[in-house]
Amino acid sequence: MKTLFKIITLAVTTMSITALSYAKETELDRVAVIVNSGVVLESEVTDLITNIKQQAEKNNQTLPRDKALRVQVIDKLIDDTLVMEIGSRMGIQVSDAQLDDTITNMARENNLTLEQFRQAIVNDNLDYEKYRENIRKELISGEVRRNSVRRRIYISPQEIANLLTVMKEQTNSDIEYRLGHILIEFPPEPSQEDMNAAKVRAEKVIALLNDGSDFARIAIASSGGAKALEGGDLGWKNINEMPTLFSEIIEGKDKGTVLGPIRTGLGFSIVKVVDIRGRQVVEVEEVQARHILIEPSIILSEAKAEETLKELREQIISGEAEFADLAKEFSDGPTSVKGGDLGWADPRSYDPAFSAALAALKVDEVSQPFRSSFGWHIAKLTGRRTLDATQQMNENKAHQLLYQRKFGMESARWIKELRDEAYIEILAQDSE
Repeated sequence: MKTLFKIITLAVTTMSITALSYAKETELDRVAVIVNSGVVLESEVTDLITNIKQQAEKNNQTLPRDKALRVQVIDKLIDDTLVMEIGSRMGIQVSDAQLDDTITNMARENNLTLEQFRQAIVNDNLDYEKYRENIRKELISGEVRRNSVRRRIYISPQEIANLLTVMKEQTNSDIEYRLGHILIEFPPEPSQEDMNAAKVRAEKVIALLNDGSDFARIAIASSGGAKALEGGDLGWKNINEMPTLFSEIIEGKDKGTVLGPIRTGLGFSIVKVVDIRGRQVVEVEEVQARHILIEPSIILSEAKAEETLKELREQIISGEAEFADLAKEFSDGPTSVKGGDLGWADPRSYDPAFSAALAALKVDEVSQPFRSSFGWHIAKLTGRRTLDATQQMNENKAHQLLYQRKFGMESARWIKELRDEAYIEILAQDSE
């Protein structure tokens, strides 16, 4: 019996080994690109191509051939990998709580609950967990880019003064242009022959566009610009927000106009005026207010602080005392010496509870006691005004416009330097 059992066991073991030896190996994934010490997986390339195709189908947008689309996708993933490597070295992280807050805000901006937003992602045939992690990567990438590119940008006081002068002189500053951009890139350390060849390519692209070819499709297939995978869409910009080379030729042009080739340090740019619209005037409301602040402590309870302010408010309402006098006597904080005067300010700069309390008041009205992060207050609204702009706001705006103008170019140069210094090996696809 024991001999029979040994024979059966040996037979089963032999059959199992034989079956395993004939089992076909299944490839779970493969490396598409080696980037320094990191890799881009084939699944990442496939996922991004799939997402782009789904979005293109939803937007009724034509795409270039798969080969050209794959080249652009791999370029983007190489850039992303290089940026994430720097983020890792810098120790930049996004916690789950920060990520959840970001996604919640995204849902709110689309007038959806978090669950509805998640379902919308799933309905688009996207893996929600992958989508979530992609958001985390985008947040890290954005922080790395800002930290790395910001230090390369210098804006002089003279540049701000010059732009302020231009902004005042321009009569059409309320017009915005939606631009499309295609960049025919130079190779690293280009020769004159390389530059001539790039110009010929750019002129051929312009000819195709003028003959009615789809701008976005050509941008996705051919552009070396940062927005290539978005069809070269630079979004809405007024003259001041554009690179100087663009603004000099865009002003006054009609919708649909194709301009270029424009020589830059990176290659030849082609720009299309996709659309034009008038910009709305932004008005800023400021409020003037006084307040009395009482900070609770170990010897002064929350209830006592609130009760004291109710009594002070009754004295003000009945005319027994002036708000400013009581503020000097009872208020905590630096404004007490000024009778609680906060001056003119944008209400958004205040604690949310304080801002909400002022928003509910009429001029010369005194609020009921309310709690902010600083303590208990009563507030009196002494004035409300609407301003088109202040000198400081104009200067801030000019600085921001100059920064945005330079950020795109410096960001492109920074990425190019990263790629020039990196080890990048694109592995050939297996032919089947």
